Amino acid sequence: MPASGKKKQGKVCRECHRVVEGENCVVCGTTNLSDDWSGYLVIIDPEHSDVAKKMNIKLAGRYALKVR
Repeated sequence: MPASGKKKQGKVCRECHRVVEGENCVVCGTTNLSDDWSGYLVIIDPEHSDVAKKMNIKLAGRYALKVR
């Protein structure tokens, strides 16, 4: 369990950093997923989010800041 005491939300796509359920990324379709990630980010309005623009995120959703 992570130091914060909370369980991680699931696997993360190594390509687009999206937190996914299942074995495929719904955004880019890859199966290249990782359990080793940190930093949880929720993007609600990617068109007006400076963070989303910096990370090249075009769709609202849950993302990881760092994926290993």
